[in-house]
Amino acid sequence: MPQYAVLIFERETPGGVADLPPEIMEAHERLHGRIAEQGGRVVAGLALEPSATATAIRGDLITDGPFIETKEALAGVFVLEARDLDHALALARMTPIVSGGVEVRPLIGFETVAGD
Repeated sequence: MPQYAVLIFERETPGGVADLPPEIMEAHERLHGRIAEQGGRVVAGLALEPSATATAIRGDLITDGPFIETKEALAGVFVLEARDLDHALALARMTPIVSGGVEVRPLIGFETVAGD
């Protein structure tokens, strides 16, 4: 099945994940199962530390913190398998969000690289 990256954008809070309502965290824990019930599969997923922990590289310039000011920041990403883009969009809509949204992008040649 084709694979899609689901990028989760969320309003940042001072406490990060600790500030998310418990029902949102519980919904995230159930998300993989809900996606499987609809015929998709979550292949991988990562939550990101707050954007203040980021280091940006632009050419020869390295800066601490986020590169741009925004009300929403990339909070996490997961990879899912779906029949097609419409199916991926339907599955991604189930992602619990407090104040933000998700972006779905098809992946090209996704494969796992094994270490030595």
